[in-house]
Amino acid sequence: MALITNGPRGTGDVLPSESYKWQYIEQTLMEVASLYGFKEIRIPVFEHTELFTRSVGDTTDVVQKEMYTFFDKGERSITLRPEGTAGTARALLQHGVLNDALPAKVSYLVSCYRYEKPQAGRLREFHQFGVECFGAESFLADAEVISLADSAFKTLGIRNLELKINSIGCPECRKRYHDALKAYFDEFKGELCGTCLDRLDRNPMRILDCKSPVCKGIAERSPIILDYLCDDCKQHFEGLKTALTSRGIEFSIDPRIVRGLDYYTRTVFEFVTTEIGAQGTVCGGGRYDGLTEDMGDKRYPGLGFGLGLERLLLLMEAQGCEFPEPNRPALYIASMGDAAKIKAADICERLRIEGFYALSDIMNRSVKAQMKYADKIGAKCTVVIGDSELESGEAVLKNMATGEQKTVKIENICNEIYDMQINEALEELELSADLMK
Repeated sequence: MALITNGPRGTGDVLPSESYKWQYIEQTLMEVASLYGFKEIRIPVFEHTELFTRSVGDTTDVVQKEMYTFFDKGERSITLRPEGTAGTARALLQHGVLNDALPAKVSYLVSCYRYEKPQAGRLREFHQFGVECFGAESFLADAEVISLADSAFKTLGIRNLELKINSIGCPECRKRYHDALKAYFDEFKGELCGTCLDRLDRNPMRILDCKSPVCKGIAERSPIILDYLCDDCKQHFEGLKTALTSRGIEFSIDPRIVRGLDYYTRTVFEFVTTEIGAQGTVCGGGRYDGLTEDMGDKRYPGLGFGLGLERLLLLMEAQGCEFPEPNRPALYIASMGDAAKIKAADICERLRIEGFYALSDIMNRSVKAQMKYADKIGAKCTVVIGDSELESGEAVLKNMATGEQKTVKIENICNEIYDMQINEALEELELSADLMK
């Protein structure tokens, strides 16, 4: 039987040589979110299909073309989550979180699944950081969520992102706008693609999101939603613009942003870049005040955003953003002979209990090969233990960065490593203090 050595098309692997970058990004995003009061939620990777058809919208590309849907052994229709908002809202409603003190603020790191053409920064299995806030009606909540995203990008050192905002109004605004769009697109029925012809009667706003060059060209001359906003929606949008300006967050208004999911109302926004090719949207979100009602519960105004980690990493690497160094062993112990190997393993275990990354040989390599391996993995210090070292109770500890060597008692190796780490930390603090002066 042939070996299966290739993953499914549209999936990727995060290898140990890259995982530290992901860990840094994920930790940073969750820490920034916590500063705004967002706490982590974890939701299932699959849900009942109806959750997405009712919330995301059965006229969207996600539902019509991209969802991974199947029947389980109980003949129930199940779908792998294509995004994080619907499942999060379901969890908050199911467990009564929205009956508690509001606003309810949650953040998450999830994998999502959409069947589409794989390309740079866009996979069929992709990973997303997201935040959701339920219970807050004010435009100040919109500004806060956008500020969170902006702060996260700045913390990660990302530059040259453009924030685009729009308002797509409430259901009353949308009804008037839909009538205007339908009247406009009716004149181009012979040119629209089959999918857009289907959308024309059901949800003409979806035509604005079509990827067909012909449909996009027609849509560019269509009426814009901002001309159809009611007074309340206008006031909300003006308040958001004032709040963003007050915070020093630059933005432009793009009346063609509608987002790809039907649950959005009023504010929609995107952070975009031109530095990673066609897949320029790094973060997208907005408000969805009617989502919980669409799911059959009472109305809880909501808003949030989703941020693709693959695209974010692609952008950070393109911009040369700094990542912390991957974790390196504080000590590698090379050993000769069975007794020395046991002793080396014991010392490493003592160091690990104290929170240090320490390794010893488990491959029965020669000392020369062990030292070569220690250099390859970037061990900060090394020590060689053999029969003579066990007999004398002393060994030579080497700092691999400076080449400095020091004879130490074997029983004191843990203390020596501890002292070296403390000194290293103090030097970093002094360097940081000097840079801040």
